[in-house]
Amino acid sequence: MIDHTLSPYAATLLRVSLGTMWISHALLKLLVFTIAGFEGFLASHGMPTFIAWPVVLLEITGGTLILLGWHGRIASLVLLPILAGATAAHIANGWVFSNANGGWEYPVFLMAMSVVHILLGDGALALSREKARNGMRLKTA
Repeated sequence: MIDHTLSPYAATLLRVSLGTMWISHALLKLLVFTIAGFEGFLASHGMPTFIAWPVVLLEITGGTLILLGWHGRIASLVLLPILAGATAAHIANGWVFSNANGGWEYPVFLMAMSVVHILLGDGALALSREKARNGMRLKTA
């Protein structure tokens, strides 16, 4: 049974956590591994290196939209192919992300949480599209 009183806040926790994870994952690529390092990683997996910047920018933009709850469900949907690519890149490394070169459970978990977000919605305290047009007020439920 779903508690309709608290479920909007559970969706908010999911949204904020998911958005934060997307942003931190992009910043890891940008600030720690660097774009050149990320391009090298992509090349080592037979993926095109020209997608490095678009991936990082999509992760930052999508994570921010999810975090704010402004078209967050659409952002989660758009980011799913990135997770599919990340899963493909890490699938041979095994389950645990602490394995050499990272495992595949992290992208699969983010994919599952993104699908939950798509199905559940942005929750409480989200900027809705309608409210955004009318003064950027917060949606409270």
